[in-house]
Amino acid sequence: MSKKISITMYSSADKVAGQGVGSAYKEQVRLIQEGASDLFDVRINNWRKRSDIQHFHTVDPAFFLKIKDHRSVNIAYCHFLPDTLEGSLHLPKLAFKAFSKYVVDFYRSADRLVVVNPCFIDDLVAYGIERERIYYIPNFVSKEQFHIKPKAQRHAIRQKYGFKDSDFIVFDAGQVQTRKGVLDFVEVAKKCPEYQFVWAGGFSFGAMTDGYEELKKLQKNPPENVHFLGIVPRNEMVDLYNMANVLFMPSYNELFPMTILEAVNLQIPLVLRDLDLYKDILFNHYLKGKDNDTFAQLIRNLHDEVSLYRQAQEDSKAISDFYSREHVLKMWREFYVDAFQQKNK
Repeated sequence: MSKKISITMYSSADKVAGQGVGSAYKEQVRLIQEGASDLFDVRINNWRKRSDIQHFHTVDPAFFLKIKDHRSVNIAYCHFLPDTLEGSLHLPKLAFKAFSKYVVDFYRSADRLVVVNPCFIDDLVAYGIERERIYYIPNFVSKEQFHIKPKAQRHAIRQKYGFKDSDFIVFDAGQVQTRKGVLDFVEVAKKCPEYQFVWAGGFSFGAMTDGYEELKKLQKNPPENVHFLGIVPRNEMVDLYNMANVLFMPSYNELFPMTILEAVNLQIPLVLRDLDLYKDILFNHYLKGKDNDTFAQLIRNLHDEVSLYRQAQEDSKAISDFYSREHVLKMWREFYVDAFQQKNK
């Protein structure tokens, strides 16, 4: 290729702390800047200079006119569908309907859509988007940033947060909202009073959060063994994973949670809700349940059975190995080059 392909990344995801879309955006941009600088000239929110490719990571109204400019290749990241917003934001019905229509119009305006989970391709086709315009590229998390720290450091981290080395810590990270299964997380904690349950995350969208009042009360007055840490800066999250024994995610709806990718880099066992969306991306390398009694029993089993715990660690390592930097980077390099060549042939 005679010259580098210019790519402008458009996003406001990093303006709202504590949401996975922001983490995914930062990881993807860093991956391209560090691993494909021989092919691409990457710009961030550059409104003045036209690029060969415009990649929209968020669906801001300010980006809507930009995505209508078809002199560039327009790529939209599909981090959510209108259906997946239910249980996340509490909006009046008319406002929710209008926003849903806008999101679909935004996606339809793109030359190509990228999904992080293949199970959502059929949903997008149902919205009237041609299947051949939809591509699957998974999320990625750096192993350099999320890694196992030495024993002495892990001991210091536990001391910092008020935990003993002997504590069995069940961890989750995400926005405090109904869809994420916060109420179930607390109910399971009540069934397992001998373990410590830690949640990192807060109300990224304030009072608009679905179930805000109930969850706010719960956050202020949790059971004795439940600890809500609030929004934790991303560069400190590796410490929380280093004190976790289990990642327990009772979420009701996801695309491809960054939390899972972060946890498996440290080979932390996964206990997840039994959702169809995990089947194609986690390859059954996780423990699953459909109700709180089952979740509590799975967590007890991991505590009590050394062989089960070690197998669960191996399962997490298998997920981490599959979503390697090299594998995902290769997909992006080929995707951007193909999109550019198709537009300019």
